[in-house]
Amino acid sequence: MLGTYIENVRKCVPLVHNITNYVTVNDVANVLLACGGSPIMSDEPEDVAEITAICGGLNINIGTLNKRSIESMFTAGKKANALNHRVLLDPVGAGASTLRTDTALKLMKEVKFDVIRGNISEIKTLARGSGTTKGVDADVADAVTEENLEDAVRFAKRFAEKSGSVAAITGAIDLVADSERCYVIRNGRPEMGKITGTGCQLSGMMTAFLVANPDHMLEAAAAAICTMGLAGEIGFSRMQEGDGNSTYRNRIIDAIYNMDKDTLDKGANYEVR
Repeated sequence: MLGTYIENVRKCVPLVHNITNYVTVNDVANVLLACGGSPIMSDEPEDVAEITAICGGLNINIGTLNKRSIESMFTAGKKANALNHRVLLDPVGAGASTLRTDTALKLMKEVKFDVIRGNISEIKTLARGSGTTKGVDADVADAVTEENLEDAVRFAKRFAEKSGSVAAITGAIDLVADSERCYVIRNGRPEMGKITGTGCQLSGMMTAFLVANPDHMLEAAAAAICTMGLAGEIGFSRMQEGDGNSTYRNRIIDAIYNMDKDTLDKGANYEVR
C-alpha cells in the first residue's frame, strides 16, 4: 500500500534542494515541511554545488528561468548525479517558449532525472522536441480522459522508456509510469487548478518521497501524487462559506501535514495498468 511511502518520508526527514520558481517558492517549502521533509532553496551558481552536496534530492523547476538559474540547474544537476542523489525535473511551461523548451530538452540530455513531472502538454513537448502549451497549463486538446486513457498510458510508458525516467503526468487523471507499469490515479479536485503552484508543490514533495524510498521510484512518485490529490479532497471538504482559493491552499497544506499511512491507504484512488 502507498501509505508506507509517506511514513518513510516522516522517518527519514529528507533534505531537498529546490531550484524552483519564485512564484511558488514559499508554498514549496511549506509543503515539504508538511509532508515530513526539509527544504533548502538556492539558485546561485557559486552556491548550488555545495548545497546539493549536503542534500539527498534535487528538485529542478523551470517556471521562472533566467541565465543565472539556468547555469545553476546544470551545475546542481551534474553534482547530484555524481553523488547518486535523487533528481526531479518539472518542465513548467515547456512548449510555451523556445527558452523553456530548449532548456528542458538540454537538461534531459545532460542530467539524469529519476522522475520528470509535468502536465500532459509539457511531457508531449519533451517527447516530440517541440509543442504548444497554454502558458503553464495543459492545452485542453491534450487532456487525458477516460476515452483516450489507453493511448495516454501507452504514451507515458514509451516516454519513460525513451527518457530513462519515471514519467509523472498530472491532470484530471494522473499517470505515473515506467516502461512496464502505469499507475492511473483519480484523486484530486478540479478546484485545485485555481491555486497557483500545486504542481510546483507536488514536485518538491515528490522529491522528498524519492529520497526516502530510493528503491521504489515508481511507487514513491505515485504515492506523492495520491497524497497531493487526497489532500485536495480533504481540504475542499473543510471549506466554509466565504472561503476562497487562498484558504483552500492552506487547507491542502494542512491536510498534507496531518496525512498518515492509514489515511493515504484508505483514500488513495488508483489502479495499475
